[in-house]
Formats: sequence, structure tokens, C-alpha cells
Amino acid sequence: MNICKSLFSLSQEIKLHAYDRWHRALDDCILRKDCPDAYHDELIRQADEMDRLGVVTWQEWRELRTEADQAYLRAVAGADYHE
Repeated sequence: MNICKSLFSLSQEIKLHAYDRWHRALDDCILRKDCPDAYHDELIRQADEMDRLGVVTWQEWRELRTEADQAYLRAVAGADYHE
């Protein structure tokens, strides 16, 4: 795994870790089912923090927020309960 570390700059590594955390929150089925509002708030909070720290561009931030909004709408529509 040390071979891969040299392929990324520090800022790229920070960005990859931030995106990984955001996507883990996006995939949090338990929170999404139990409390869609808190689920959405967490996704938005993480996207805003990535923006505040300069980890993402404005366009990337906007895409994260749009994806969070769409995930929230699917959650409140009960997408996790339909097969």
C-alpha cells in the first residue's frame, strides 16, 4: 500500500479521505431509515465543511449538495423499504 501513497499529493489524499467520509455517510442506511432529516443534515454538514476547508471546488460542493438532496428525497419516499 505504500506504493500508492507516493502517487498522491497531500491535498489529493485529504480530498480522497473527505470524499470517502462523505460517501460512507451517504451509504449509512440505518441513519437514512431512522432519521432522514439527520441523514441529510450530516451530508450537507460534511459538504459544507469540505468547502470551508477548501478541499472541494464550488462545482464539486454543489454536486455533493445536489446528491445529498436527491438521497434525502429518496429516503423520505421510502426507497429503502421498496424492493
